Amino acid sequence: MKRFVLRLFVFASLLTSFAGCETDFDVTAPWKDITVVYGLISQNDSVHYIKVNKAFLGEGNAYTYAQIADSSSYGDNIEVTIIEKAKNGSTRSFACETTTIFDKEPGIFYYPEQEVYKAAFRVPGNYTEQELVYSVIIKNKITGKIVTAQTPLVKDFAIETPRPGQQSIDFISENNQRIKWISAKDGRRYNIAIRFLFADVMKITHDTVARSIDWNLTSIKSSTIDGGENLEILYDPLSFYGVCKNLVPVRDSYNLDYTEEDVDVRLADRVEFRFMVAGDELNTYMEVNEPATGIIQEKPEYTNIENGIGLFSCRFTKIASIPVGSRTQEKLVDEDIKFIKKIGK
Repeated sequence: MKRFVLRLFVFASLLTSFAGCETDFDVTAPWKDITVVYGLISQNDSVHYIKVNKAFLGEGNAYTYAQIADSSSYGDNIEVTIIEKAKNGSTRSFACETTTIFDKEPGIFYYPEQEVYKAAFRVPGNYTEQELVYSVIIKNKITGKIVTAQTPLVKDFAIETPRPGQQSIDFISENNQRIKWISAKDGRRYNIAIRFLFADVMKITHDTVARSIDWNLTSIKSSTIDGGENLEILYDPLSFYGVCKNLVPVRDSYNLDYTEEDVDVRLADRVEFRFMVAGDELNTYMEVNEPATGIIQEKPEYTNIENGIGLFSCRFTKIASIPVGSRTQEKLVDEDIKFIKKIGK
């Protein structure tokens, strides 16, 4: 019996702010149709994407197989359906259509285009009361094989600090400040970031270009997925200016159609406190695939796909948006990165 090594590379763009990973599987059978599925459902989205691949097996180089589209794509040979089910038994069904994304960066899989399956629908606003559960069903039209998985949704939750409706915020305190919230039901991991929104004003045309930078703070986990737990983190407000000095000036890597020399002045707008929440299965998947430490480097395999491998889970992003205060605007002026204070502010 020949021994094959199957190498699975995660479709990282589905995980957005959550990290991708690489997993090795040893496969000793001569050949088997192994379906690899990745998808995340969020009430933030109007279009939902499912990535479905064949695991590629062969006697040659696995990297070579990965770069050939036919080696890992099912194409139109599968039907992908997302099912929404409420606690009263009512359902909605969404047939996914095949589409191609064109912004795939160079890597192991074929690029820059890559095939995915998408369905356009909005999660109902009363999803908590309906206790909605989402399933993905993948049917192979050639073999009849059925692959399934299901996930709840991360529920909405309350942000306590910064205060809802706060009129402005300044980053001037020399003391650490708190961000506080109540954990969400079916949410487990919280990635917290502060997004700064501002505008570049051009020298010649005086055109205004809206931009933003992200100050990634930390990630913490709730002890359960039951919700209602008090969570908080600390951050240093004065570090905001170092982040701005590092990220605000235009760089070649930003792929903008202008340079820093073209910018006349900048105007501060607002900050968004962003709470990016991973469901329980997504958190477990990330834990299993975190970098190994210690002597034992071997990691357990993790999947929640029935009759396949991969991940189908949920995520949710909640945002508290607050205008930048006058004292922060003044301090940004002093940082020598072209900010000016708004008139009347």
